[in-house]
Amino acid sequence: MSMKSILASAMLVVLPAVASADEFRLTSPVLEADGWLPAEQVFNGFGCAGRNVSPALAWSGLPPGTKSIAVTVYDPDAPTGSGWWHWVVINIPAEATGLAEGAGDVTARRLPDHAATLRTDFGTPGYGGACPPPGDQPHRYVFTAYALKTSRIDLPDNATAALAGFMIHANMIAKATLTVRYGR
Repeated sequence: MSMKSILASAMLVVLPAVASADEFRLTSPVLEADGWLPAEQVFNGFGCAGRNVSPALAWSGLPPGTKSIAVTVYDPDAPTGSGWWHWVVINIPAEATGLAEGAGDVTARRLPDHAATLRTDFGTPGYGGACPPPGDQPHRYVFTAYALKTSRIDLPDNATAALAGFMIHANMIAKATLTVRYGR
């Protein structure tokens, strides 16, 4: 599918109202809202010594009409002028209730059937943990699950996280977030 046809089809979509936060929820057994990101989920590289393991995530209360789910992890505080995408997963079947710990390792094949992980700002697909510059104030890491009105988002293999975000938002019914912090 060409970039032109992707953008043209997305622009024809009318964005519905977002469900209230008490209906659609995102949780994790290892992440606490507004808490500190555990070392297990910190990047291993760029001077950081974490294990780079994606956390287990669970969602509940999907709104009616949900045909698939997307999950992203984004750092809005990265000193890039545009934030930093740490993980992008699309085409998660609506029947899924979460992602297993370590699902962000593309070699482990722990994503649900038909789900795809896209390239992050680290330049590769899969989960890339937190690793803010030394001395920065702690950064926010926003884990978001999106309920989508389409069963599949078709993107080229080399699609950027920004393009995925455009398509996710064009097909969003609702979203649920879980924000944690990390600094060094």
